[in-house]
Amino acid sequence: QVQLVESGGGLVQAGDSLRSSCAASGRTSSSYGMGWFRQAPGKVGEFVASISRTGLLTLYADSVKGRFTISRDNAKNTVYIQMNRPRPEDTAIYYCATTTGLERSMAETDYDYWGQGTQVTVSS
Repeated sequence: QVQLVESGGGLVQAGDSLRSSCAASGRTSSSYGMGWFRQAPGKVGEFVASISRTGLLTLYADSVKGRFTISRDNAKNTVYIQMNRPRPEDTAIYYCATTTGLERSMAETDYDYWGQGTQVTVSS
């Protein structure tokens, strides 16, 4: 089992920046690719970004490419999402997740463990 706990959400103004973290515990040795997803009110969840076990390979949704950066610190068992120039449409609950066999994926169904989410609200 892998437990994931997100932190660092909050209220931010459009154009500012915010960094959220996701700390993993438990059987972290089984953790491979990690990702961030989000769900806005009344909308289906969507992929945000994914990063490989080594941190060398990343994937981004087109909607955040060039503004958000995913990174990880394996020594701290933590993955980050740096949100630069956020927009009101980025408002959502952000979830981190980890796979146990893939390096990266955009598909929710490829992820085995999920955190409980952190709210990010971007004001205009």
